Amino acid sequence: MILPDFVKVFHSDHYDLPLPDGHRFPMNKYKLVREALINFGLIKPDNIFKAPLADKNDILIVHTEDYYDSIEFGTLEPRDQKKIGFPWSDVMLNRSRASVGGFLAAVEMALKHGVSGNLSGGTHHSFPDRGEGFCVFNDFAIASKKLIKQRNFKNILVLDLDVHQGNGNAAILTPLEEVYVVSMHGSANYPYIKPASDWDIPLEDNTNDKTYLEALDLVLNKLSHRPWDIILYQAGVDPLDKDKLGRLSLSHVGLYQRDFRVLNFAKQRNIPIALGLGGGYSQPIEHTVEAHLNTYKAIASTYSPK
Repeated sequence: MILPDFVKVFHSDHYDLPLPDGHRFPMNKYKLVREALINFGLIKPDNIFKAPLADKNDILIVHTEDYYDSIEFGTLEPRDQKKIGFPWSDVMLNRSRASVGGFLAAVEMALKHGVSGNLSGGTHHSFPDRGEGFCVFNDFAIASKKLIKQRNFKNILVLDLDVHQGNGNAAILTPLEEVYVVSMHGSANYPYIKPASDWDIPLEDNTNDKTYLEALDLVLNKLSHRPWDIILYQAGVDPLDKDKLGRLSLSHVGLYQRDFRVLNFAKQRNIPIALGLGGGYSQPIEHTVEAHLNTYKAIASTYSPK
């Protein structure tokens, strides 16, 4: 199975954010996922692109200029760096801009061709004036507000299936009537203060494939009655049972089924869908890479000509 030529994918792993030895964030996963897509023959090299840098004005649709400037000029306070989880470096700005730019490009490709993805992003813990939880700029919020402003979209679905609730998405997007934010996440997991999304589905620790997929089926059924303009899908794979930060118990098969259900929901209704990579923190990291690769196998299975 190979991704159809119309499926364009974006990456930003050429911006290698320097981290101290022993840091728990798996920065190498981004390059490993891109290489796996190519090495397994799932995507032609001509269909995977370096992410463009998001324009500052696009970022300022959501974020304050003071916050943006603190990332650009390195004036971010140590306590604010600690909240993000990354030490400031001169690579941080362009990596963060590329992460947003890749998702904005994926949104445009999804609108043209039905589906596209960004091999980074899903930065749902970022707020207008600060970052948290390994998230600097909020790509889903920026994309949503840009779609409202430039395309007059009134039915944007943010479907967040990362194991961690998107507190930044909830705070920024839930007040907007044009956006509907759904988050299915671990109830006892980070963040410990969870602003209300439009619809939160908290799951108990050790939730398994069967329980998870039954809950997802109910969610998708209830979402089927609204004419969505686009789905912005946060496809984090940290619900995996091998994830060190996840606390749920999904197998690789369960995660594949999750993605397959979401993608089929979109395709059957002709709803464009753009994917952000989201979280994944297994040790060894190869388990996470396999799970992200399976997301793209689900795209291939769903969108390849029958």
